[in-house]
Amino acid sequence: MQDDLVQQLKRDPNYHELVKTRSRFGWWLTAAMMVVYYGYILLIAFDKEFLAAKTGDGVMTWGMPIGLFVIVFTVLITGVYVRRANNKYDQLTQAIHAKVKA
Repeated sequence: MQDDLVQQLKRDPNYHELVKTRSRFGWWLTAAMMVVYYGYILLIAFDKEFLAAKTGDGVMTWGMPIGLFVIVFTVLITGVYVRRANNKYDQLTQAIHAKVKA
């Protein structure tokens, strides 16, 4: 019975679309996060003077807003993924579930 269900899922075009789109989008978001995060780490490693430079007359340096950007960017791309998962991926999953249940 389980093998029949697995084979039925593997034949479903919605399942293939779900796997393909979710994987591709996940890799794009992963690449974007890696660029931002490792870009910040490389900036720390190779240009400490820039990060230590003050943004004005106060005590804030460039490292603070750039570090905050990395954190905010992480939250934003998580939100983008969740929104897409709740819309497109859930619709595909429901379509797959309806076919298998029938």
